[in-house]
Amino acid sequence: MTPPVVDGLQCGPYDREVFEQLRAGGVVCATATVAFWEDAVETMDALAAWHDLATDHADLVLLARDAADIQRARAEGRTAIVLGAQNASPLQGRLGFVRHFHAMGLRVMQLTYNNNNEFGGSCYEDSDPGLTRFGREVVREMNAAGMLVDLSHSGERTRRDAIDHSAVPVAITHANPRSLYDHPRNVADTTLKSLAERDGVLGLATYASIAGRYAATLDDWCAMVARTVELMGVRHVAIGTDLSPKAGPAEFGWMRKGRWTRGEQRGADLGTAAAGPEWLTDAAGLSRVAGRLTERFGFTEAEAAAVVGGNWLRLYETAFRPHTGD
Repeated sequence: MTPPVVDGLQCGPYDREVFEQLRAGGVVCATATVAFWEDAVETMDALAAWHDLATDHADLVLLARDAADIQRARAEGRTAIVLGAQNASPLQGRLGFVRHFHAMGLRVMQLTYNNNNEFGGSCYEDSDPGLTRFGREVVREMNAAGMLVDLSHSGERTRRDAIDHSAVPVAITHANPRSLYDHPRNVADTTLKSLAERDGVLGLATYASIAGRYAATLDDWCAMVARTVELMGVRHVAIGTDLSPKAGPAEFGWMRKGRWTRGEQRGADLGTAAAGPEWLTDAAGLSRVAGRLTERFGFTEAEAAAVVGGNWLRLYETAFRPHTGD
């Protein structure tokens, strides 16, 4: 039997066909992006739209607010959707908005996206100031509310600062080891080891722009999984595809440019990415990962199950609970 699959980050957009692809891939939970550059009101609009979408397709999905909702979705044969933001722009400089958005269902938030902001540094900037004073307050507030801290697009100093500062384990939901593919979005080995030491999780991306040759085939991607497990330990490696099968020029334009530039911005595509991945044009292909890890890469069934879903489920049990400690 295929173990439950959890995808730590997808971009969208979503419709019934995408939900059916999630079910075909055995995906019991996926984190969907509701904000890239959006402000507070725009993010509230996106959350409201998600509630309508989930209601219209309640036979296939439910919106998850905690780990129990994910287990309920699994028991009912549905996919749990965790709502997340790839930027802290919805806060608009207001610490109290962390709890407001948590109350509205947001459960994952990146501190930074593609630009430096008031919380910390981005991986694409020439300089990374690290986690700012405001950033430390936001991390503390996210811990207290029960919202997972995501460092996927952050700079290395900001990542290390946040890993150390957070009272609960954090995540890098969609990136790869920079030692395997040299790209600004990817993560230094020293940072990954710190993440593992604090019991955090890395979601390995299938996006060819940041996976390079490791995205070409399922075997290539599983080889990256195996090498990352050697680096971090099997408990800390998971899936974070960065899938956006229905996105077109308008969606990619918004992701890459927002409102901050009129110039060309290619995002993670630096012009060197391999084509594909043909093995994962949509989430249905994720059903093949666990079997390939056991058949060709020496993983036990328990180890493969941890990578494809169990590690996220364990982290969510902790991160989605309010932390009331010092």
